[in-house]
Amino acid sequence: MLDFSIEPEFQAKLDWAAAFVREEVEPLDLLFPHGGDPYDTRNEKARAILRPLQDQVRAQGLWACHLGAELGGAGYGQVKLAYLNEILGRSYWAPTVFGTAAPDTGNAEILAMFGTDEQKARYLQPLLDGDIVSTFSMTEPQAGADPKEFTCRARREGDQWVIDGEKWFSSNARYAAFLIVMAVTDPEAAPHARMSMFVVPAETPGIEIKRNVGTMDERDSLDEGIHAYIHYDRVRVPLDAMLGGPGEGFKVAQARLGGGRVHHAMRTVGKCTRAFDMMCERALSRRTQGTLLAEKQAVQQFIADSWVELQQFRLLVLHTAWIIDTQPHGAARTQIAMCKVQTAKVLHDIIQRALHLHGSLGTTNELPLAKWWMAAPNLALADGPTEVHRTTIAKQLLKNRRPAEGLFPSEHVPPRLEAARKRYAHILDDESLSGRVDA
Repeated sequence: MLDFSIEPEFQAKLDWAAAFVREEVEPLDLLFPHGGDPYDTRNEKARAILRPLQDQVRAQGLWACHLGAELGGAGYGQVKLAYLNEILGRSYWAPTVFGTAAPDTGNAEILAMFGTDEQKARYLQPLLDGDIVSTFSMTEPQAGADPKEFTCRARREGDQWVIDGEKWFSSNARYAAFLIVMAVTDPEAAPHARMSMFVVPAETPGIEIKRNVGTMDERDSLDEGIHAYIHYDRVRVPLDAMLGGPGEGFKVAQARLGGGRVHHAMRTVGKCTRAFDMMCERALSRRTQGTLLAEKQAVQQFIADSWVELQQFRLLVLHTAWIIDTQPHGAARTQIAMCKVQTAKVLHDIIQRALHLHGSLGTTNELPLAKWWMAAPNLALADGPTEVHRTTIAKQLLKNRRPAEGLFPSEHVPPRLEAARKRYAHILDDESLSGRVDA
């Protein structure tokens, strides 16, 4: 039975989190507006504000809730995490304040599952404590996210692996203590068995950040963004730097990407809710042509369509979270892909309407709507292009379907009508029954 309910004790924690994010965390988005600020461990002013806030989150038992209890989290499960992430989605800084910022969340899971004891001590615990940040270095400039086109290589030389090649959009590399790098180790193997994953300390010789690219909603000046274009020039790491076995890079990547996709969706619910609230407030505050915007039918349609879409999306996310919580690993693959497909569209459409209702003010930097709206293209590409996930959905849905057995579709009316007549012939042919039966 589907069950998205939560006990009163956790609802009280959510109520605390909602007030805390609104009053204490959202101001950080204004004070430190640049994309890299939550990840810049060297920004002492930001850290001086951040650390006490994180301590309050820990005191509430809400720190790193995506993790199980064995890794320092509360082990609440995905449904509870969905409700919490709706709140965190209101603020860019909130995931960092609550210890759930990407890509550190997924990288922590990889280290927990595949790291050595030494790697866990050196990187995992500081990552869980929020003392360092990390990078997931997978996509490439000529290949994007298609692993079949990757060319960054790692070859074995004695007791070391040597990494050569380029990676694109390695977020937060300029601030990272370590990078998790996917590289081809067996180019002759099947596409999904060619790659392996490595943990690489950021200070390793040969890591060259060619430039730090900014997205459209980040800093305008070149080399001031947070998404690194990296050249790995004979970067040497020990044999035990490999995470998982040889050729298991794709499997390791999938272990982290699924959770990240659904967490993006959870937080998008929160951001869209905030935009919807702004839309309603504007409709009840602004007059034009002698009446409130709220009295215009077009505006009413904006509000109705936005709420329907938001609630549909929210239920999809909660259903996906429930499957992850209650069914075997991998059972939610199709639902996670569905969330990924809808995330960017719902964000774009609801914020577009909210922005439009605010007129010229909505397009300026005096409201957050334009910046939020510009994030929609990023979400359509993050963790794989939306089109790839549509293909995944279609393949999964068609897997257990069958073609029509004959020349015509199975819903073809003439044979079905004939079968219906045969099934009920004993009644249809009974002249003793009064009334007329139309064939």
